[in-house]
Amino acid sequence: MKNSVITCDETSLVGVIIPSTNHSSELPTPPAPDISKALTSSKAALKGRVIPHNVCQAQTVKCRVSHPHRPQHIYHQQGNLIIGGIASHGGFMKPLTAFTEEPPLALLEDFIAVSKNYQHILALAFAVKEVNDNPQILPNITLGFHIYDSYFNEKLTYHATMLLLSSLERFSPNYVCDIQHNLTAVIGGLDSEISVVVANILDIYKIPQLVYGSNPVMNDKTPGLDFYQMTPQETLQYTGILSLLLHFRWVWIGVVVADTDSGERCVQIIIPLFSQSGVCFAFIERIPMFISFDEIDENLERGGKLHNEIMNSKANIVVFYGESNAMMYLRWFPYLSKQECETSIPRGKVWILTAQMELTSTVHQRNFVTEIIHGTLAFKIHSNDVPGFQSFIESRNPSIPKGDGFIRDFWQQAFGCTLSKTDVGNVDGYICSREEKLENLPKPFFEMNMTGHSYNIYNAVYAVAHALHAMSSSRVKHSANLDGARMKLQNQEKWQLHHYLRHVSFNNSSGDKIFFDNNGQLVAGFDVINWVVSSNQSFHRIKIGRMDPHVSPDEAFTINEEAITWHYWFNQAQPLSTCSESCHPGSSKKVKEGKPFCCYNCIPCPEGKLSDKEDMNDCIKCTDEKYPSKNQDTCIPKTVTFLSYEEPLGLSLGCVALSFSLITALVLGTFMKHHGTPIVVANNRDLTYTLLVSLLLCFLSALLFIGQPQKLTCLLQQAVFGIIFSVAVSCVLAKTITVVLAFMATKPGSRMRRWVGKKPATCIVLSFSLIQTGICTVWLVTSPPFQDVDMHSMVDEIVLKCNEGSVTMFYIVLGYMVFLAIASFTVAFFARKLPDSFNEAKFITFSMLVFCSVWLSFVPTYLSTKGKYMVIVEIFSILASCAGLLGCIFPHKCYIIVFKPELNNREQLIRVKH
Repeated sequence: MKNSVITCDETSLVGVIIPSTNHSSELPTPPAPDISKALTSSKAALKGRVIPHNVCQAQTVKCRVSHPHRPQHIYHQQGNLIIGGIASHGGFMKPLTAFTEEPPLALLEDFIAVSKNYQHILALAFAVKEVNDNPQILPNITLGFHIYDSYFNEKLTYHATMLLLSSLERFSPNYVCDIQHNLTAVIGGLDSEISVVVANILDIYKIPQLVYGSNPVMNDKTPGLDFYQMTPQETLQYTGILSLLLHFRWVWIGVVVADTDSGERCVQIIIPLFSQSGVCFAFIERIPMFISFDEIDENLERGGKLHNEIMNSKANIVVFYGESNAMMYLRWFPYLSKQECETSIPRGKVWILTAQMELTSTVHQRNFVTEIIHGTLAFKIHSNDVPGFQSFIESRNPSIPKGDGFIRDFWQQAFGCTLSKTDVGNVDGYICSREEKLENLPKPFFEMNMTGHSYNIYNAVYAVAHALHAMSSSRVKHSANLDGARMKLQNQEKWQLHHYLRHVSFNNSSGDKIFFDNNGQLVAGFDVINWVVSSNQSFHRIKIGRMDPHVSPDEAFTINEEAITWHYWFNQAQPLSTCSESCHPGSSKKVKEGKPFCCYNCIPCPEGKLSDKEDMNDCIKCTDEKYPSKNQDTCIPKTVTFLSYEEPLGLSLGCVALSFSLITALVLGTFMKHHGTPIVVANNRDLTYTLLVSLLLCFLSALLFIGQPQKLTCLLQQAVFGIIFSVAVSCVLAKTITVVLAFMATKPGSRMRRWVGKKPATCIVLSFSLIQTGICTVWLVTSPPFQDVDMHSMVDEIVLKCNEGSVTMFYIVLGYMVFLAIASFTVAFFARKLPDSFNEAKFITFSMLVFCSVWLSFVPTYLSTKGKYMVIVEIFSILASCAGLLGCIFPHKCYIIVFKPELNNREQLIRVKH
């Protein structure tokens, strides 16, 4: 850019440099930077001038600008191209700023190092060294780096980022004051808040940023920042935690998150995600991240209350989402509550930690016990051992720092000693020998194996190197020599590197493939780790599972539960975490009023339903072919049943029907043998024969109802019985009318003589029988009976039956028979007092009374029975009504014919009772 606008506020301490709008046509004009509230207020009071882009002219600007204090932890290495680094090596414990005066310079005595994070710095330096030693990547080009500490502070992070954009000797952001200072990309930061601060500055200059820690939290007011995420997608981690909970059936959990934007984002994501899968929350707590002396007492007291709530909760599983330093607060927990001290064995919890958290300690926690994290399950950024890294670490020594401004404080606080410069006698405490071994440090202070965050930094350096190499290769094609290509690469606009970063893809020295998706997110997975603390307080990570994004969702989560070591409290038994005891099969859950859905009572399943699994929300019905067991926990196949001859009841009814048929046949034979006798002739021989034949057929028709229903038997059952029975009742009605007509014809001068004879009786039988035949014909034509399966009448049986087709027609047929019977009963009732010679009317009256009683009781009985018992009721009614007719009309006649033949004469029949 040719010109710049510098605006200065005489009352402020900082000058704001705003790039002019004279940019390359390929790069859109960036908005004015919103660096911080202080810078924003300075920008609002524009008092500046336009000056040429020249460092000397920049020094002639008449503004009182007080430069911020130079950072106390810096690590520089020169090179043709510079990679910037924003580390999080430690922070200052100091009172809150009152904003009434310029804050004093932070003292090193107030600095608290997170010694484990020093490995992040070494990982960057090691990766740059490997790239420079590799002739296959960026030949004739040397990479350098500038690393600053964020101090876990947004203000100091802004300053560190601006320093990356300035010369090494002078804080002049927005000016290229040093041709050797060619910043190509920045790797940082560790926590999401730090990463957003860095992104706000770098986005102005379109310098690529590779975030090696937590995903930055974007909100509506945050511009569309362009950075690359070296950690896998957080949604993959949340899915993995959910899969872990569901695998062990942990549905009652607690959640603890850092009281930050990223913690709030976690809560907003996991609550609906977990709830949809049946996981609910005993508590959701937020832990403040404090670094000020003024807040310590208040937050320690709050932490004690939180500790008690967590330990007293029935939830044995606690998901803890925090940033990199959150583990230091978790390690305070056993010391925050008096209640814990009163218990000989502290209550155990299974902590599920997110990948952002590492087991870290500060100098104040050197002797802290680590039992609280024993048995912890943690998601870890996937990493592999990088060849040569441990040797590189072992070579580090404060005697030869080579520009490393971090190693001194790291060494002193990690080993608990003091590095003396001159007068040893004035030094308090243990003096460092400078020969201490890093491998002897406890793992909470330092690890020799590359951690997940260090692995991300290592890959980030290589991603930048491969992108620069691709850019360099594209320039070589248009350059006469390598030196010309190198100069072009150095003068290349920073924003052009984005194109090559988006398409970078390579295998690192550990064999892992590194590439980004369309959103600039590293495509990688998580390892599931079991943290085990030995009796000597040594710490071990045991890999027990994996969350792999490269396979199908059903196979993405794998775990070896046999390799897990649980907290001592659980005595190596798999922990349970439920609000209520599981509801056994045969019962269902009913949520307790006012409680989460994981808290419920168990209620037995209602009749006809079952639950075949534990913790079912509702009882279900079996399929039509099955029915619930006695315990209502399984479905049992129903037995197929029908009224058959194999069962006693079916065989008995069949025998009864055949017996009555035989009796009827004997009566018919007797009458036919004595067809010429007076008693046979006097009782209308033809009607008697017809009645007996119809009764015989009625008894036999009952056999159609026994046995497995078939198409033909279903068609014939009701129609045959209805027609034959109508013939029988019509014969009885004809006999009754004949008796009345015969009596009336005996009176002198009666005109009824012409109605006495066979013809009227035949007409009565035929006409009434034809009416029933017509009804049955209409029934069979319009809605004939058919084979049917009744699955609902009986709980444990499938009944094979004949469906009437039309219930209306069935009751019409039955009603017509009852009508004929009532007519016969009425006529016979009025003729019951005729002379003894015609006393057959009394027997007919009684037979019709029996008939009507049977069929009137049939209707309610038939409707109240189910299954094959409906068939039994109908067969019984048929047999009973037919037997009533046979037994009431014919026994006394047979008795006279067979046993009293002397009474079977004309004189006896015409004798009149005196």
